[in-house]
Amino acid sequence: MPNRFDRSISHIAFGTVLAVMAVAPAPAAVAEHGDQAASPLSWESAAHWHHGLTKTPGTLALTDSGIEFRAAKGPPLRWPFVEIQTFDLSPRRLTVTGYENRRWHFHGERRFCFDLESAVPPAVAAELSQRVAKPAENGVPDPHALAFAALPARHRTPGGGTNGVLQFSDSGIDYVTDSGHGARTWRWADIQTITNQDRYHLIVFGYRETYSFDLKQPLPPGLYDRLTDKVYDHNAKDLRGSVKVQPESSR
Repeated sequence: MPNRFDRSISHIAFGTVLAVMAVAPAPAAVAEHGDQAASPLSWESAAHWHHGLTKTPGTLALTDSGIEFRAAKGPPLRWPFVEIQTFDLSPRRLTVTGYENRRWHFHGERRFCFDLESAVPPAVAAELSQRVAKPAENGVPDPHALAFAALPARHRTPGGGTNGVLQFSDSGIDYVTDSGHGARTWRWADIQTITNQDRYHLIVFGYRETYSFDLKQPLPPGLYDRLTDKVYDHNAKDLRGSVKVQPESSR
């Protein structure tokens, strides 16, 4: 059996290997990316759009069609899911990054920040992640989600850090904190790889961010292998769905 270092390296190299392979997509690849079938999405809250020194009041709506901000005055803002590059979400703030260039030739894409009057429920946050189907920073985990393992942990940051519980489920990894500050949830498809220096440390390498955890209890035997297998399997599934083979007649 390969050791843990070999498994971590193999996961990083896995995408490079499959990217050059012409693999026919599995039947499920034509469906929307995600681990589960889409559920209805219907949620809205009074909100303020921050742009410059201005705050524009209105209503932010999450629907089956995408994200919409209906301003009290002026035209609405709309993003179909395919036009959303990523998002950053905390219970009462949502930042949407699309593919539109910033104005006046500034580098990068425009980001739209909204303060929400109502807190986004965890189920709505999870469904938004499924619909966008691209790596994002989702700070609204479900503390009551069914998990096959859980470990108390600390996430160190330059400003101090947070304490909470790491929960591992078939959907992904949740880091739940008592205050909600610093909480995160990752789908397995949002994680590039996972590594551990020893039984008391775990690092989650997401496509948008990296979290290093000090574990307050040792990592149980076999759990690390189960976690890396989850990441490996979902990366393989995504790559099979993204590599398309043209029919002979169209070449």
